[in-house]
Amino acid sequence: MKNIVYFDLETQKSADEVGGWDKIRDMRMSIGVTYSTGRGDYRIYGEPDVDELIRELQRADLVVGYNHIRFDYEVLHGYTVLDLTQVPSLDMLVELQKTLQHRLSLDAIAQATLGVEKTSEGLQALKWFKEGKLMEIAEYCCFDVKITRLVHEYGAAHRQLHYVNRFGKALSVPVAW
Repeated sequence: MKNIVYFDLETQKSADEVGGWDKIRDMRMSIGVTYSTGRGDYRIYGEPDVDELIRELQRADLVVGYNHIRFDYEVLHGYTVLDLTQVPSLDMLVELQKTLQHRLSLDAIAQATLGVEKTSEGLQALKWFKEGKLMEIAEYCCFDVKITRLVHEYGAAHRQLHYVNRFGKALSVPVAW
């Protein structure tokens, strides 16, 4: 059985706090979460466990995420000399952007496709980190990983995802994963 690892992480700092989006690796990981189809469970990683998280991603047959190649992997590049872009990956945002020629949020896809929405957003996770509320970050990140998994599985089964454009029109986009 293929081990697909669904993945997301939250950071300690914002782009503004580190001097811009060209310094993503300086944002530092607060919490990372994976769901492994091989294990059938979630794993939560704090910053002290980042090497274990990187090893799990390297061992995966496929890592699936949403904007994880440009963002999450770049955060992890602050901890390793390994090039994580060499890990077999499916970044759903990248694939959707190729077809649509614009970006969509995971929340927009999840709401239109599954009728579920994210429980919070990244700026709230930054606030929680500053308050020492790592459990809240872990819960939020776990739910994001679950949404990522459900969106991917829906796309694989139905060969399409749904979204609402900026004019309020419900549309579908074909996917091939």
